[in-house]
Amino acid sequence: QVQVVESGGGLVQAGGSLRLSCTASGLLFNLNTMAWFRQAPGKEREGVSSISNGGARTYYADFVKGRFTISRDNAQKTIYLQMNSLTPDDTAMYFCAAAGSAHWRGSTLPSDFRYWGQGTQVTVSS
Repeated sequence: QVQVVESGGGLVQAGGSLRLSCTASGLLFNLNTMAWFRQAPGKEREGVSSISNGGARTYYADFVKGRFTISRDNAQKTIYLQMNSLTPDDTAMYFCAAAGSAHWRGSTLPSDFRYWGQGTQVTVSS
């Protein structure tokens, strides 16, 4: 049984930082492209960032480039999302997802990811 679990969300002031973590079990973690998505109330889920199975390739949505950094530790079966210079527009539920394969698409579409966590809330106050 595949389990994907996010942690690290919380309340932060604008300009602050948070680091999200995501662990995945029940799958071959080092053979999975992984990604972060987010969904704000009343909005569609959107891709934030993805990382290839070995960590060599990454993708970032334009709205987080230069502020967020994705990384992974395959030995720990964990990916991370370092979020800096947060703004109220970053307020959302953040989801981690596993593709179910190592195929790299160079973008982040929800339909490309098979396994999902329950999400962790990030709230940025102004």
